[in-house]
Amino acid sequence: MSEMDQPHAPETAISQSDAFAATWDEPKASALSQAELDTLTDNLITALKTVFDPEIPVDIYELGLIYKVDVNDDRDVVVEMTLTAPGCPVAGEMPGWVEDAVKTVEGVRSARANLVFDPPWDSSKMSDEAKLALNMF
Repeated sequence: MSEMDQPHAPETAISQSDAFAATWDEPKASALSQAELDTLTDNLITALKTVFDPEIPVDIYELGLIYKVDVNDDRDVVVEMTLTAPGCPVAGEMPGWVEDAVKTVEGVRSARANLVFDPPWDSSKMSDEAKLALNMF
């Protein structure tokens, strides 16, 4: 057997190397317990349900306008949301309404709402409750 045909001894796994050990950041436990996160989530949903599109008698949460809510360990909240249409007359105001509603939740330090239009909103994102309220069944 030539040297090329010889099986190579396995090299030390990267996770066991000194270079890896020197740069590894051990994952940190969240500052929020699961119970705290569950309560905060419920309270954020309740707050988001107080915001309505003035042209539609359904809250923005049930309309499916809230795409993502991120909460960090310091209880800063970032909401990704959309509008039913990019030309919505309250496009400039609604993110502020969302931020104000989120700030009412006990323990929230700060809130920011970002408008996104990808994916575009459509009626399939609405809850059954919203469809019922709008006679869309």
